[in-house]
Amino acid sequence: MITIISRVYLPLALGYALSYFYRNANAIIEQDLVAELSLTASSLGLLTSMYFISFAACQIPVGMWLDRYGPRKTEAGLLLFAAVGAVIFSQAHSLAGLMVGRLLIGVGVSACLMAAFKAYTLWFSKDQLPTINGFQMMAGGLGALAATAPLQSALDVTNWRTVFVGLAVISVAISALLFFAYPKTKAPNQSESPESIGALWEGIVHILQSRAFWTIAPICMFSQATFMAVQGLWIRPWLRDVIGMSAEKSANTLFAMTLAMIAGFLLLGMLSTQLRKRFALSTVTFSITMMTVFMAIQAVIISGYPNATLPLMLGFSFFATSGILPYAALSQQFDNRLAGRVNTLLNLTVFVCAFAFQWGMGMLIDLWHTTDSGGHSLISYQTAFGCAFVLQAIGLGWWFKNRRFV
Repeated sequence: MITIISRVYLPLALGYALSYFYRNANAIIEQDLVAELSLTASSLGLLTSMYFISFAACQIPVGMWLDRYGPRKTEAGLLLFAAVGAVIFSQAHSLAGLMVGRLLIGVGVSACLMAAFKAYTLWFSKDQLPTINGFQMMAGGLGALAATAPLQSALDVTNWRTVFVGLAVISVAISALLFFAYPKTKAPNQSESPESIGALWEGIVHILQSRAFWTIAPICMFSQATFMAVQGLWIRPWLRDVIGMSAEKSANTLFAMTLAMIAGFLLLGMLSTQLRKRFALSTVTFSITMMTVFMAIQAVIISGYPNATLPLMLGFSFFATSGILPYAALSQQFDNRLAGRVNTLLNLTVFVCAFAFQWGMGMLIDLWHTTDSGGHSLISYQTAFGCAFVLQAIGLGWWFKNRRFV
């Protein structure tokens, strides 16, 4: 087991930590980007969401590559694209250049979570999946943590361009570690031979025709997209414009939120496993309950309630992590050979939605004039966050209507 942890979990965890740093870094450097390129809220949202759309575009081929070639070759190769994207991003002096870099970064890290989920279905038992997936998400949380106050502190001694050059070097290093460390021996749950291309496409069609998949996908994608769009970009401007926080204090709040996110990934995954073993409570039922709590917290935030900002932010991040639990539950509805495609197809819906949410929120915020201080008004954020809330409510209603299929 120690060998599996060191050679399977550790390289994949480092890759996912890196991907989360890439995902959330713009929330800290957004003021520098706006100052250098005079970006509007809409263009900032579009730039940041480029990560999501390129990530989403890769999910179907990534799922096929994972099921045919395995996690080692797939993720190690793709991380090199992230390195190239980071270099381009660091040298760009236009919105178009930044977008190209951000697109390549999204391509490069597009397998970081799904490769891990695929690997864990091969090396761990089904009962262990929610817990090990929770540890994987915790690793991502550590990467997100580094992209808050630590990144803000780094910007005091260097600039964001140098940071991204360093990220390119780290991307290459993790790619090499994964390629050489991951076991080349046959995993316990691995099938005898890879499927043909035709069989791979047949598996995708089979998943897309499944009622179980489409019962879970809407609430999962709307919940996770809201979390990604808000914590990955819009929460810091909201803390600045609505709450009146300084750059340092808002970075520290993001740091605390990310700690809450890490705790959520770890504790909710472990709790789900224990409730399933002791009370036969399904992972899906537990995750839906937690996502409902997540929505309740959003409702309080959207209302403009002026007190308890930190507890609300911590609750937002902690319960948002429940949206990852359906990945483990959904993969158990299908044969192991389909695990890569099941998870990447669900991820496709999540990241397409995250792209639309992050960019769309910026467009909605831009509908209102900026305030005298140069920020955005409470009503603009309420509209943007409120639209995301309504879609989650629709997804929740769809789940209750069709839950018998899961």
